[in-house]
Parts: sequence; C-alpha cells; structure tokens
Amino acid sequence: MFPVELRGSQAQTLMWAHEHEIDQGALQQLRTLSQLEWVYGVRVMPDVHLGKGATVGSVIAMKDAVAPAAVGVDIGCGMEAVKTSLTASDLPDDLRSLRSRIEAAVPVGFAAHKDPVKVTPLQVRVHGQRAAGTTLRAGWSRFWSRFADLDPAVAPRESKAHKQMGTLGGGNHFIEVCLDTEQNVWILLHSGSRNIGKELADRHISVARSLPQNQDLPDRDLAVFLSGTPEMDAYRRDLSWAQEYAARNRAVMLDLVCAAVHDEFDTLPVHFDSPISCHHNYVAEETIDGMPMLVTRKGAVRAAAGDLALIPGSMGTRSYVVRGKGNPASFRSASHGAGRRMSRNAAKRQYSVSDLIAQTDGVESRKDAGVIDEIPAAYKDIDSVIAAQQDLIEVVAQLRQVLCVKG
Repeated sequence: MFPVELRGSQAQTLMWAHEHEIDQGALQQLRTLSQLEWVYGVRVMPDVHLGKGATVGSVIAMKDAVAPAAVGVDIGCGMEAVKTSLTASDLPDDLRSLRSRIEAAVPVGFAAHKDPVKVTPLQVRVHGQRAAGTTLRAGWSRFWSRFADLDPAVAPRESKAHKQMGTLGGGNHFIEVCLDTEQNVWILLHSGSRNIGKELADRHISVARSLPQNQDLPDRDLAVFLSGTPEMDAYRRDLSWAQEYAARNRAVMLDLVCAAVHDEFDTLPVHFDSPISCHHNYVAEETIDGMPMLVTRKGAVRAAAGDLALIPGSMGTRSYVVRGKGNPASFRSASHGAGRRMSRNAAKRQYSVSDLIAQTDGVESRKDAGVIDEIPAAYKDIDSVIAAQQDLIEVVAQLRQVLCVKG
C-alpha cells in the first residue's frame, strides 16, 4: 500500500499517505522542495501537514547542502519518556494535586525559572537515580562554555537561556502522566530548544536568504547553506549546540517531573526506568543509498532498526512507544505524532470550550479558551497514522494520558 510517489515531484518523493489525504498547500510545498538542485530525495510521513518553509512530516536528503527551514525554528524539538514503578492503582481519583505540583516545578508558556536549575541536587532527590540517564551532568560546564562561540546576535540571551533550561514552552508542547495497557504509569513530555533555538534559527534563515545561490529559488524560505562555506559552518555549529540544548532541556524537565512525582507519592518507593529520548526537528549526517547525505527531519523521527521513538497523539488521545524497523525506503524514518488536520486559527473558530471539555473527558488538564487550538479534533487520527507506517515501526507500548500539562 505504501509508499506512494508524489506526482509532479522532481527528486523522488515517496509518501506514507495518499495525495487526497494531504491539503493542497502541503502538496505544492513538497513539489517545490523536490525541485531544489541539492535535494536527492524526499520522504513524507503520514502526519504530514503544511509548515513554514518546509513541510511538517518531511525527511529530506541533500547532497552538500542543508535548508534551515527544513529543520524549523524549534531546533531539536522532540520527546522524552520514562516508565515508572507506579501503577494505576497507586493514583488517586483526583489528580489536581499532582498537576499543580508539576506546574510548580516546571515553568510553562513564556515563563522561566527565577534562577537557573541546579543540576546536581536533582539527581539526589529522585532516590539517587538519574531518571533522565547519566549524561545530564556530564559535560554541563563544557556545554555552556560553547555559548560564547554562538552567533554574536544571541550573546545578550545567555542569562535567559540558562533560566529557560528545564521549561516547557507553549503550543503543542506538553507534560503528561500516562497509563500503558498493563496499567503502568509513564511520564511523557514534548519540548524543544525554547527561545534561544528560535533566535538562532531565525538568524541563520535570514543569512541564508541573502546568499547568491538562493536568489532565484521558487520559495525563499527554502534557502540553503552549501558545504565548505563559512555560513554552513556557522549554522552547523549553532545547530549542534541548539540540538544539545533541547535534549538537555528535556532531561532537566524529566528530572523535575520525576522529583514532583516522587514527592507526591512520598509514602511509596518510586523508581524510574531508563528514559527514551528522540529529536524530531534536526539534522544528521547519514548514508543514503551508499552516499553521504545531510538528512533533515522536520516532524519526523529516526527509525533505524532497533531505535526506540515516541509518537504522541493529542491531549485527549493515545500515544505510542515504537521501535524502528530500519526501512531504507523511508530513509529510516517515521512520523513524529498525529499531525494537525486543521490550523490553530481554524480550530479556534470551529470549536468551543465545551467541545474541549468533552474531548478531554477523563484527563486532568487545562480546559479553557487558551488551549482550544490544541483540541484533539484539530489533529489527525493517531491510530490511522500508526497503521499507515507498519513497514516502518512496531508498537512497543500504547499510552493513554490521565494528566496533561500545557503552556
């Protein structure tokens, strides 16, 4: 059944969705993308939808070039999850106290920590375990020392970047407490590189648009950097740092949430498994069809054989833990979520708070006008998205949220 080839594309564009299921704007965006001379191939995931510059749900292999818009402005955005020793029977009927504790621990929206999070004490609070692995403290000082090497335009943002480390942000970012089908409790979260990642991305996209090779593009948002140029070197340097910032941001948040869960259930011995972590907006050097390529995933995860990844639905539907099958046809990739089926403004026009309350029944969460654009009906059916990529992934666990924190 899948993949199908996009009609009218220049570089080979294979899709895990049918053309009639994709809005015309996204299809045209994909065709335009496939016309870039540096593009070797494009792969389209079943959660595909229109994005700024490059399509969300796209995987692009380029030879000696990269388009910053094909990564997006939330560099390194991705997922983190951990299975706990708690079960459904340990949870109270009313989860408002736990949600309040998590929201007190992790700033949301535009908020930041009053002071930078101290990493070492976190590792002691959670029974001496690092719920987010062993890499959080490792290289911490070295990581921050690299800030001085970033684009000078972001130099005044260092203090803010420190204080936003371990914060959620807004939009589709979330922290959830979930149950799997065996009634085990999981913590699942989604966030990225916060404001510093956006500022770096905006800066480099602006530089790319001014370069000679991008003056005659059909869409200036698809401006590229070329290998061997100082502009490419500068972008790759800042991109690498922002991707690491995003990963560390999720690790800090996971520790904060694990500590909140531990404190909420202080009469129980709470333990945490090794975490699962994945980017879904990033660049990687990979071998495609025997050739070295720069691969961008914007709203897609790496699904090489054995890779664990996380594919969330919406704030009222299931999420999935999956294992990659390493299918070379998809450039060893899979979807990053359900994908939007309507824009945020369209969702606000079509749905009301009462619709939101009905669609998030049974989930302890915000139920106000500020999150109507995140209503489950604004997203594609996650089960159909998972079913469309059976040749790319296998399901390891199915999660149902019982608590959701939104910015």
